[in-house]
Amino acid sequence: MAQQALATANLEDDGFDSEDRLKGSDFLSFDLAHELYGVDIKAVEEIRVWEKPTVIPRSPDFVLGVINLRGMIVPIMDLRVRFHIGTVEYLPTTVVLILKSGEAGGNRMMGIVVDAVSDVIDMGDNTLIPPIGDSIVMPFVSGLLNVDSQVMSLLDVDALLDIDGLLH
Repeated sequence: MAQQALATANLEDDGFDSEDRLKGSDFLSFDLAHELYGVDIKAVEEIRVWEKPTVIPRSPDFVLGVINLRGMIVPIMDLRVRFHIGTVEYLPTTVVLILKSGEAGGNRMMGIVVDAVSDVIDMGDNTLIPPIGDSIVMPFVSGLLNVDSQVMSLLDVDALLDIDGLLH
């Protein structure tokens, strides 16, 4: 019932432009601490099985290290640690999503560790809801989307891969 109320929220003139930008997009959904998240499928370079990365000394605790991806050095970030949610466990379903961002003319790639990949979700005619609340995750959320009986938090890949933002 509450989700239906969210789906019909009035978005008229609140400066929320993510809906126009993401309209008609497909999203790769994934599980993180039993919550549903998603990223624009166009930002996903590949999905890899979990492998322990090479540690980088003095990096933030959520940067686990780097991996070699066809000759490119790609940093790996654990979203559970970054978002301060749940206990970090690496299970057989744990995967690394290699994401790419091309904002501001530069191409960046980074891997994010997630619990499991769920599905590819078509936005269809669903209404994208502006992010609600105030938490450490909110600066990375571009909107909320109803998916069956769950609400999926759509992550802004450009914000997530912002190197300057990682260091603060």
